[in-house]
Amino acid sequence: LAPQIHQVSRERVRDELTKMVTEGQARRAFLLLDETGLLHELLPEIEAMKGVEQPPQFHPEGDVFVHTLLLLEKLPHPCPATLGWGALLHDVGKPPTFRVAPDRIRFDGHVDVGVKMAEEICRRLRFSNHDTDQILALVKNHMRFAHAMQMSEATFKKFVRMPRFEEHLELHRIDCESSHGDLTTYRFTREKIASMPPEAVRPRPLVSGDDLIDAGYVPGPKFKEILGAVEDRQLEGMLHSGDEAIEFVRKEFPL
Repeated sequence: LAPQIHQVSRERVRDELTKMVTEGQARRAFLLLDETGLLHELLPEIEAMKGVEQPPQFHPEGDVFVHTLLLLEKLPHPCPATLGWGALLHDVGKPPTFRVAPDRIRFDGHVDVGVKMAEEICRRLRFSNHDTDQILALVKNHMRFAHAMQMSEATFKKFVRMPRFEEHLELHRIDCESSHGDLTTYRFTREKIASMPPEAVRPRPLVSGDDLIDAGYVPGPKFKEILGAVEDRQLEGMLHSGDEAIEFVRKEFPL
């Protein structure tokens, strides 16, 4: 009977799967989908996670499928649909990138592969462009937290400025809780965000393109590089005024 599910509209399938992910009992729901053969018909990319081993030092909980089910179990209630799907798909690129290296099991490039696979799934299930963008962002950025404690001030502030960052942070939390259990980076990120006023994370630009023109610069692709460099120094706390910014530009990008 499972193949008959394709008689149902993709939008209806998407909505029913979203309910399973967001309304509690997601782990049980996906186990039932698997038992009935519906997972194979609707999300073969998730079925492919079964039996894909992971390095035990990072994932003592088991294979990719077990890890994903644990994430679903830990989703908050109520849960945004995009967060639920981000959790479901965050490691979808692991099965095709699995390899046993001399040191340990590796999944080289699984994020980039996963983004492409997640995009195909979102298109197949006819998600809106808005929801698709957020789901793909969750998949694309979930490994960046590993570097959060080493990020420069500018990089960290740009990182946490991502749209709906709370979903990224929540995915990181349940990802950790469903594997090694170490929440050090999660706590660091949350505490650092709490310590920064909004204007420090997203300050008003010190200079604009018009200011560069007034300073004698010719409009062109270089403007983006110059303004980006100014913003980075501003976010690092090294520039505080328009005059300082123009002085920096004249020194680093002489006419």
